[in-house]
Amino acid sequence: MIKNDVKALKVFLYTSIALIAFAGNSVLCRLALGDEAIDAASFTTIRLLSGIVMLLAIFSFMNRGKTNTAKGSWKGAFYLFAYAITFSYGYITLETGIGALVLFGSVQISIILINMFKGNKLHAMEWAGTIVAFAGFVYLIFPSLATPSVVGFGLMTMAGVAWGFYTLAGKGSINPLGDTTFNFLRTLPFVLILVLVTLNDMSLSSEGIWLAILSGALASGIGYAIWYQALGYLSAIQAAVVQLLVPVIAAVGGVVFASEEITLRLVIASVVVLGGIMIVITGKKMLERVKQ
Repeated sequence: MIKNDVKALKVFLYTSIALIAFAGNSVLCRLALGDEAIDAASFTTIRLLSGIVMLLAIFSFMNRGKTNTAKGSWKGAFYLFAYAITFSYGYITLETGIGALVLFGSVQISIILINMFKGNKLHAMEWAGTIVAFAGFVYLIFPSLATPSVVGFGLMTMAGVAWGFYTLAGKGSINPLGDTTFNFLRTLPFVLILVLVTLNDMSLSSEGIWLAILSGALASGIGYAIWYQALGYLSAIQAAVVQLLVPVIAAVGGVVFASEEITLRLVIASVVVLGGIMIVITGKKMLERVKQ
C-alpha cells in the first residue's frame, strides 16, 4: 500500500512540474515573440543552447564517478528540434488560443493514431475521457479563437506532431535526465544550420535573450527531463490527455501572478478537463470492477 502511495505521489509530482514547465514555455515564447523582443530563429537557438548548458551541468554533477549509459538518440533530437523551430515560427502568426488548440489537438491526434497503429487500441472509457477533457480544453480557449493563418496553422500542426513523437520516444527511457541531455546535445548540428541560414535576419534585445534563456534552461531543459521521468509511469494515452491541462495551468497562473480574474469559464473548464483526465486514468479499472 505504501509503495503504491509513493508511486502515485511521484507520478503526480513529476507530471505536475512538467506541465507547469510546458505552460511557462508557452508564456515565455509569447512574451518574446509577441512583443517582437527577438526573432523566432534566435529564440529557438538560444532556447536550445541554454537547455544544453543547463542539462550538461546537472548531468555532470549527478553522474560524477558513474559510468554513463545514456545516449539519447538522433531521432529524439530531430523531433525536439522540429518541435522547437515550428513552435516558435507558428506563434508569430497565431493568437495564443488558436495556437494552443492546434498544438495540443495535434499532440492528441498524433499520439492516439501512433498508439493505435502499434496495435494498442483505446477502450471505451479512454475514448470517453479523451473527448470530455478535449471538450473542456476547447471550452476554455473558445473566446480567443479566430481564423488562423494557413502558414501558422501548418507550422503549429507540425509542432504538435513532432512533440507527440518526442513524447512517445521517451516512453522507454531508463535514464530520463541522460537521454534528455543527449537529445538536446544532438540538436547542435540542426542549430548550427539554422544560425547560418538566418544570420542576416537576427533581431535581438536583452529582454528577448533572457526570455529565451529562461525558456531553454528551466522550462525546456529541466522541464523536459522531468517529463521523460513522468512518462515512465504514464501510458501513451494518459501522457496525451494530461497535456490538455497546460492551458488551464497557464490560465490559473494568470490569476495568481498577473492578478487576472477567476472566471466561471475557467472553473468549469478546469473541472471538465480534470474529470476527463480522471476518466482516462481510472476508467480501465472502473470497467474491470463493473465486470466483476
